[in-house]
Amino acid sequence: MNRIGKVYLVGAGPGDPNLITVKGKQCIERADVILYDRLVSPSLLNRIPAGVEKVFVGKLPDRHVRPQEEINQLLVDYALQGKIVTRLKGGDPFVFGRGGEEAEMLARHGVPFEIVPGITSAIAVPAYAGIPVTHRDYTTSFTVVTGHEHPDKEHSGIQWQQIAESDNTAIFLMGVGQIRHITEQLLHFGRSEQTPVALIRWGTRVEQRTLTGTLGMIADMVEQQRFKGPAIIVIGDVVRLREQLAWFEKKPLFGKRMVVTRARQQASQLSAWIEDMGGEAYECPVIAICPPADEKPMREALQNIRTFQWVVFTSANGVDSFFSMMRRQQVDVRSLAAVKIAAIGEKTAEALQQRGIVPELVPQEYVAEALADALLKVVQPTDRILLPRADLARKTLPTLLRQHGCEVVEVDAYSTKKVTDGMEELLELLQTGAVHLITFTSSSTVRNFVIGLQETLQNTVRDEQCHGELPEFSTEDAAAKRVQELLAHVKIACIGPITADTARSMGLSVQIQAETYTIEGLTEAILHNEGSKGV
Repeated sequence: MNRIGKVYLVGAGPGDPNLITVKGKQCIERADVILYDRLVSPSLLNRIPAGVEKVFVGKLPDRHVRPQEEINQLLVDYALQGKIVTRLKGGDPFVFGRGGEEAEMLARHGVPFEIVPGITSAIAVPAYAGIPVTHRDYTTSFTVVTGHEHPDKEHSGIQWQQIAESDNTAIFLMGVGQIRHITEQLLHFGRSEQTPVALIRWGTRVEQRTLTGTLGMIADMVEQQRFKGPAIIVIGDVVRLREQLAWFEKKPLFGKRMVVTRARQQASQLSAWIEDMGGEAYECPVIAICPPADEKPMREALQNIRTFQWVVFTSANGVDSFFSMMRRQQVDVRSLAAVKIAAIGEKTAEALQQRGIVPELVPQEYVAEALADALLKVVQPTDRILLPRADLARKTLPTLLRQHGCEVVEVDAYSTKKVTDGMEELLELLQTGAVHLITFTSSSTVRNFVIGLQETLQNTVRDEQCHGELPEFSTEDAAAKRVQELLAHVKIACIGPITADTARSMGLSVQIQAETYTIEGLTEAILHNEGSKGV
């Protein structure tokens, strides 16, 4: 008999992926299966570990993808299979989230469960729009009301008269479709037509949009502007504070979802900067840094390190791998005492300095050609040079040094592996126009991204051809064409000219290129191009 698993009913917060609680994050990491709804951020879903089964059980305003009863049964069924189940729900599971019904079902079947509260959208979404739900100069309390109650219901459960006669802030969740009914009821029971109202759509996410007006006008404004849900309705004098306190929408990268293609272990710096500037970093790593396929050449080079006059590092990854191998082979760092060290740029130099080594040479421009020019001014034709770097690195540097007469020993310090996990989810975002910008930090990220996207599209193209929706021609050609179409309206940002040239060679149009070939230089270029607002 299988052991019974466990279910975590987790509030995923209002949308910003960083508003998940620490415990909620832990529940995601330990899950075998995750059931999620449509209000869960795509960036949060993207952080789900590989191999975890993901099941969409979301509800749309006009229909349910799965009835609630079926969702309840799924939770029980997965748990009875011995699985750890995390049920991700937008906001808080007990604030109009039907988490109580799910918990009841689990309790009836003897399934262990925990409730993990989330940050409710009733408070967080107004805060991201610059609206405090309470303020000592305006109101000392607030009311949270479902906006989903049908207007034809015979006996309303909403205390309309009390809400209308009170000066409290009234917050309606899921009520955009009933906005006229809501305003008519409040006006009928005496609330002033001039009462400020705000509707905040997709609050805390890059798609956040805010519409403000008065109680007497807002229903017409919603219809005229075709303002759709999901949205929070805030009614009360605290809405007047929005103009002064709207902090989120004033951030320079507000409204921008930016794809980070770096290896996951290296993405944090760029992702953190994007989010600090008000954008959303969607991590889709297309490379992974791995040990070299054959470590023997590196081991032999380290054993004979004193025979080299120079060791030249072309990346921080190379530095990390080199010194990691030294430690594993128990090669004393003092064996480098007579060896000169060169670094391609400041980040590589910093990685060396963290190990107590100050490189003799760092070129002004961080590309292989500039490094070669600088080296050729100081190396002797008889010098022996060790070049530990990536397995797929360009041949420019060793070729120029050999032409000078140097003996160059190239060893693979690490390998870069193509990663395609998450491409299907990214494809969905691209198809809906939800991606604004894609960042590339190396030529390999460009190649792997484009090829990975084409491979993901090929299955779709084959299906469409089978159904007669596309003419019979090469699926590779069709996929390549579709990639160009998808990326035509997405900005491309590259860390330097080599990466940009690779992008152009693969049919991409590069709009942003860093002047300094570092992550800091890339962020400066993005901010200069995209930062239209002051923080």
